[in-house]
Amino acid sequence: MIGPRATFDRELHKLQDEVLVLGNMVEQAVIRSVEALKGRDQEAAKDIIQGDQKINTKRFEIEAACLFLIASQQPLAEDLRLIAAVLEIITDLERMGDHAAGIAEINLMMGDEPLVKPLIDVPRMTQTGVEMLRGSMEAFVQRDAEMARRIANRDDEVDQLYNQVYNELLTVMLSNPRTISGATFLLWVAHNLERIADRATNICERVIFTVTGYMQEINV
Repeated sequence: MIGPRATFDRELHKLQDEVLVLGNMVEQAVIRSVEALKGRDQEAAKDIIQGDQKINTKRFEIEAACLFLIASQQPLAEDLRLIAAVLEIITDLERMGDHAAGIAEINLMMGDEPLVKPLIDVPRMTQTGVEMLRGSMEAFVQRDAEMARRIANRDDEVDQLYNQVYNELLTVMLSNPRTISGATFLLWVAHNLERIADRATNICERVIFTVTGYMQEINV
């Protein structure tokens, strides 16, 4: 006969698996949103925006499962930390999905307007942000606080790339005022990617909280 603790542990494991599913959904949305922008693929952008509802639904399903566990079981302090962390992590993941959808919306807003400059640092921001997302999920599964800190420290890389994008687009706008609209759109894209990295940092902070019981802001 399976005891209450074994049942609870099984439910916690299922919860973790669902968080990973959500993380993968968000990762794919981020990658696809930038690929659609590079290819000026508006149909793909529309699909990403529609798919954001699936991310929202998954987030709320996980949240309901967390609340059910708290209400139906008697979680220990360590268990409560994990569940509390999951509630925060899925919120950040859902927000990342919003940022991906935001990039897709910018793609649509641009219409048939060509890119004002080749995308070089934007894909680099995307790659680093996605790597941070993957790393934060791995740190969560492994309950590895040191890994979480290493991943969070990569936020500086994204910030540096954002500054580079900002400066380059500012130069483009100053040299040709007719590019202001297109350059502004790309600035919005870069801002969404910068926020995705920030959200990954938030997840790393929650991993550290789960492991240590101590909440600290990283890269303040």
